[in-house]
Amino acid sequence: MARRRQAVTIRHVAEDAGVSLQTVSRVINNEPNVRPAMKERVQEAIDRLGYVPSIAAQRMSGSRSYLILALNDRERTIEDWKSRQGTDWVDQMLLGGMLKCAEHGYRMIFELVDTHNDHVERELKAAIAALQPDGIILTPPHSDNPLITGLLAAQKIPFARIGSREPGPGLPMTMDDEGAARLATRRLIELGHKRIGFIAGPTDYHIADWRIDGWRSAMEGAGLATEDLCERGDFGFASGLAAARKLLDLADRPTAIIASSDQMATATLEIARERGLRIPDDLSLISFDNTPIVRFTEPPLAAIDQPIAATISRAVELLIQAASGEPMPSEPVNVAAAFVERASIGPAPGTNDA
Repeated sequence: MARRRQAVTIRHVAEDAGVSLQTVSRVINNEPNVRPAMKERVQEAIDRLGYVPSIAAQRMSGSRSYLILALNDRERTIEDWKSRQGTDWVDQMLLGGMLKCAEHGYRMIFELVDTHNDHVERELKAAIAALQPDGIILTPPHSDNPLITGLLAAQKIPFARIGSREPGPGLPMTMDDEGAARLATRRLIELGHKRIGFIAGPTDYHIADWRIDGWRSAMEGAGLATEDLCERGDFGFASGLAAARKLLDLADRPTAIIASSDQMATATLEIARERGLRIPDDLSLISFDNTPIVRFTEPPLAAIDQPIAATISRAVELLIQAASGEPMPSEPVNVAAAFVERASIGPAPGTNDA
């Protein structure tokens, strides 16, 4: 039986270089208080032994943990995973966060917390005690939960609040939800649409109201009515079915609809087909998120592409800077969204009639 090769540890490096464990840790962490000759000696030992630094080794200096903790809503995340309906919010979070962490020798840890749970403080305190993260990323609806933000402020842990611009502790960061909704609405107005419906998200997400604000401001700016044209869902498919039915059953139904999630947009597509409406000849449709599913619908759905990966990447970068002693931005950080035009939108019915 082959003998298992012994892993090279920080102790092997220290013995080979003839220095203390703390000196090796300072070199690994690229700290300034190490003489160049000593740094070169330790690095030569690391290269000679093929040592790969671990988080434990990095943490020996005592200043940082080299961990960023990202918190997502437990109930909604598990529902999305179980439904397997193409939601990739978590994937994009990890893409942006893990790559940026790797650039700086950090690791990202992902945890699920129920923001409505009476035990949220206990759960969060346990996670902080176990991981001792250098920074924390909160996603909606955690971003504006005073129990969570207050606890982190009391613990003096730098944190970013994604999808939030409310005053309070932590760094608020947005993905231009209001501007994105305005952009999508204006594109439909350019195509001649005057009755543009909007399917919003739930009230416990501030981003849902910001998107309504963007849609409404574009409509009112063009002198168009919004009464009876906004319905709410919960970002899920079933709620999208109900909201789309209400809009498409109006006596003067909309000729275009913007849905605040891909699941609600695909639900609207289904109801449109039930009503015998052709996309985009009879009804134009725009979605938020731009998850993979919208590229495979018939027709492919135009969508607001939310910069989730870019936003989380920027949050990680700012939190790592804060862990190094640099100040956090004093104003909310906004990462702009983009509009991806596809075959689900077209001129309003009758616009090109002779």
